[in-house]
Amino acid sequence: MAETAPEPGPGNGPGAGSPTVAGTAAGAGGGSRRVTIRDVAVRAGVSVATVSRALAGNYPTSAAARAKVLRAVKDLDYVIDGRARALAGTGPKTVAVIMMSVDSYFFAAVAQGVEQEAAARGRLCMVCSHGGDEARELALVQMMREQRAEIVILVGGAVEDEAYRVRLTEYAHGLAAAGSRLVLCGRPAPSPDTPVIAVEYDNEAGAYAAVSHLLSAGHRRILYLGTMPGHSTAEPRVRGYQRALADHGLGPEHQRIAGIGLGRTNGYNSMRDLLARCDGNPDFTAVFAGDDLVAAGAMAAMRERGLRTPEDISVVGYNNDDVSQDLNPPLTTVNIPSYELGRAAVRLALAEEDAGLPGSARGTAQTRHLLGTHIVLRESVRRLTAEESAL
Repeated sequence: MAETAPEPGPGNGPGAGSPTVAGTAAGAGGGSRRVTIRDVAVRAGVSVATVSRALAGNYPTSAAARAKVLRAVKDLDYVIDGRARALAGTGPKTVAVIMMSVDSYFFAAVAQGVEQEAAARGRLCMVCSHGGDEARELALVQMMREQRAEIVILVGGAVEDEAYRVRLTEYAHGLAAAGSRLVLCGRPAPSPDTPVIAVEYDNEAGAYAAVSHLLSAGHRRILYLGTMPGHSTAEPRVRGYQRALADHGLGPEHQRIAGIGLGRTNGYNSMRDLLARCDGNPDFTAVFAGDDLVAAGAMAAMRERGLRTPEDISVVGYNNDDVSQDLNPPLTTVNIPSYELGRAAVRLALAEEDAGLPGSARGTAQTRHLLGTHIVLRESVRRLTAEESAL
């Protein structure tokens, strides 16, 4: 879809170059020739510049001329090339969301928040997924640079190694050079000087609250299930677990950490293996799961061994996914403000623009915003007796 510039001459004054791009629809009468802005001008009986101004909507145009243009556009089924309009700065601005997947509750809720906030502010939202493929993520960021996306939002955790830090820094500077702003949503900035907006939730505090709840119910032998070494989502949850134990006078020897990976399958396999090794007689009375799906898988493996929740083993999850309230029993968990994370990502990025900062200036500084988490109490935790707690 190539851009078609207006021909020089009378009537092609200021504003003539805005949406003067070729349409993509078939021509009148069902032919296959591409309809252009010149076709619209001829059909409407006005100049190309008048069509351009009428479609841009940001220059004065008489009501009669605008009506003629819109009627011609409809008759010819003319479609404006949105990419060319974006390059010219006259089309709808775009907010791009790049995430690992779109089929989990967390990612879907963040995307919903981004989309609704973007729509409310007159922006177009694009959602892309990379499936954990770093090369695909890089390609998507590059595509958004080429599309002149106003805001690019990267959602979810990542393994924070040196390659990650270098990659994110390159993203941030490259997007800033293109007049875009990089927002990290639910993942930390790789370094204090990386020019991003980081919108995070208090991951460690949520884990601390969950483990503290188990401790207040008398549990002292608490298993943490579902680790991901070096991962920015899992590591703070492990730290919250460890800090809660320490603050209640329980040293490192009381830590029980098992299972690699999040999700139901990992939770099920890890718990099944643990119970097989102890012949169904675990040395823990409670499980703090890395996420709600880990908890769901662990509870399924426990049931296969005849262990009940919470009568035999109490379970707490993380995320407050939809599945958490439908488990049997409903799962006590930590709520992440997923939807609000998405809304805040757009709102904070546009606040910089509303302040009058040009794109290049917006991309030179880092700001960090932390949203709270809270524990949702349901029925998956049992209070131990003093005798049970002392065992």
